[in-house]
Amino acid sequence: MARIAVIGAGMGALAAAARLAVAGHRVAVYERTDTYGGALRRFERDGFSFDTGPGLLPLPAVYRDLFVKTGKEPLEACVELVQVDPSSRHVFADGTAVSLPNASRAGVVTALDEALGAGAGKRWGDFLVRAREAWDRTRRPLLEEPLWPNWQVLAEREPYPAVPHKRLLRTRRAGTLAEVGAWELRDPRLAALLEWYALAQGLDPRTTPASAAVLPYMEHAFGTWYVRGGMRELARAVYERCLARRVEFHFGADVTAVREKDGRACGIELSDGTAAEADFVVAGVAPGALERLTAGRAARAGGEVPPQPASAGRLTVLLALRGSRPEGTAHRTVVHAPDREAEWEALFGAAAQRAADAQPTVTVLRPDDPGSAPAGHEAVTLSTVVPARLDGSHDALAERLITAAARVLPDLRERVLWHEVRTPADIARETGAEGGAVPVPALAAAGGRLLHPSNGTRVPGLFTVGGWAHPGGGLPHAGMSGALVAGLIVEGPEFRGSQ
Repeated sequence: MARIAVIGAGMGALAAAARLAVAGHRVAVYERTDTYGGALRRFERDGFSFDTGPGLLPLPAVYRDLFVKTGKEPLEACVELVQVDPSSRHVFADGTAVSLPNASRAGVVTALDEALGAGAGKRWGDFLVRAREAWDRTRRPLLEEPLWPNWQVLAEREPYPAVPHKRLLRTRRAGTLAEVGAWELRDPRLAALLEWYALAQGLDPRTTPASAAVLPYMEHAFGTWYVRGGMRELARAVYERCLARRVEFHFGADVTAVREKDGRACGIELSDGTAAEADFVVAGVAPGALERLTAGRAARAGGEVPPQPASAGRLTVLLALRGSRPEGTAHRTVVHAPDREAEWEALFGAAAQRAADAQPTVTVLRPDDPGSAPAGHEAVTLSTVVPARLDGSHDALAERLITAAARVLPDLRERVLWHEVRTPADIARETGAEGGAVPVPALAAAGGRLLHPSNGTRVPGLFTVGGWAHPGGGLPHAGMSGALVAGLIVEGPEFRGSQ
């Protein structure tokens, strides 16, 4: 039985802790804040309750597997999962709107044909067939296996089978998501729908590789889910599973260093001067924090992976509204920006500073959950991507979100009781991510820019977990990183992932 110190109580760290504890190890988690869950937080006021991190759960099989492997009670015995249908409603710049059924390719094809015109559904359906091929080629190496030592194979090979396209007297194939939209989907609304999957992750569609086609494929193939009571309930369930497996928790415990002996991690030091010995250390922290904890000695194995581009953050407006949620309202509505390229330039251009008068793409979440608001009222969450470390006042941008949301809630302003604005600075305070940046999922191609360094480091006995480690950001990816780290510790470097 090994002693294992876990730094941080984010979802990846909790997943690793539960798996390691059930394998017979003595696990202690050290979290600098006063609670667990990382970005899965909840804001409550006057009987209203809001998710302040991810609002929906894709690929719930990851957490089902975690609960199967760590105890007798399945996930559904610990939380109530609700399949969201429609998966999303999209309102485009020209006013066209379409509701996409959950986990139904045929239903999506029909809905697009009816809303956008004959042929639109077929083009999207044909795209999903190609996206599935990219998924099949990358699923194991990107999600289910430790990062390959020869990761360059993933970096150099584009797995998306792009359709040949005549352009400027040359036959070309789309290499970016924006090119897939322009050359293969051939409708600005379909292109906006595709590009949103990159934009929602804080990625520039103009430079995001075509392999990002796996993002809409995952949603269409595996569905989108909500956890009754809010996504914080998922964090609670995983935390309680850890407690049931006798994981020890220390909150308000600020780890200041990873201790080493004979070139190997041997424990941690805390800001109060105390130390804890360990045979393994698992760090669920951002790269800058990891370097500080190890005085720069923890360049990760596979450290040759190119550094990731600067990640984006999130600006969120929490709205307490008088009046009940209307029957048949979509849980998630995406209001697309009127000028996509202007939005991209404001987000990812040389200045990387969104202008206050730039209308953003806004995601509106309206959960059908009586527990989210007092009777006769509604809790609504608006969010958009912003540059990490966004400077200055956020009031003007929050006002732009409310204006965009008013396109789908015509009486919005009259219904507002109060609103709360949450910025990247709030994310930074709660998660430790520098500038409030949100990690992106790992993607193939693009020279490896969107791969994450491996879960092992150059310090033996020290591993990394969570969104900043392989396989990257997102709730499913966090759970997968926990499984990979547990496998590497329990089975050793020969571990090759779940079969």
